Amino acid sequence: MNWSSNIINDINSILLPKLCFGCNEQLFRGEHILCTFCRHDLPFTDQNFSEENAVDRIFYGRAHISKAASFLYFHKNGKAKQLLHALKYQNQEQIGSYFGAWFGQKIANDFANISLAGIVPVPLHPKKLKQRGYNQLDGFGKALAHELNTSYLPQILYKTANTRTQTKKTRLNRWKNVQELYKVKDATQLNGKSILLIDDVITTGATLEACINALHTIPNVNIYVATLAVVP
Repeated sequence: MNWSSNIINDINSILLPKLCFGCNEQLFRGEHILCTFCRHDLPFTDQNFSEENAVDRIFYGRAHISKAASFLYFHKNGKAKQLLHALKYQNQEQIGSYFGAWFGQKIANDFANISLAGIVPVPLHPKKLKQRGYNQLDGFGKALAHELNTSYLPQILYKTANTRTQTKKTRLNRWKNVQELYKVKDATQLNGKSILLIDDVITTGATLEACINALHTIPNVNIYVATLAVVP
């Protein structure tokens, strides 16, 4: 049956070719989301959860976390920006799952001796969620949860107001805008537990800082942070 399936797949790839999200060239058998060239050309940070890095330092003196890491660097005209734009605005949820599995495999050893109670995404406001149709972090978070052998917990945090995009605001205005925006629902099951908070991109860290501060209303919670990308 394998040979017939391969023939059918080859015919489908000719009639309906799948394209690389990095360079828009046709993907070949065995390639998924990215071609081999783009996969090796990604701007990896090489950060992990065992050594100090630049993402850790973003939160120094601002919010208490155990450790943080990002998978990719986010450059103005880079592949990470292109991929995250497709993930957030072009209904390409599979990109999140792809990177969640990849990042999860990379950091699995770092969490081998850490009992994670779950993975908590930065939430969207219900109006934004209805408009977009999905939270771009769902695929990323579920794939991470699978690789780290834990649960995906999208219900823990909620957003209290539907704010405009933060990307063009100053660091101070962004910080002011997000304070008190995030609240915790009933999370007694997380008392004294370790959780992994996730987001797509870290710029100033203001959104994650607000989420971390909200999560610290849970008694003795231990917070780790992982993102798809970070602005250098």
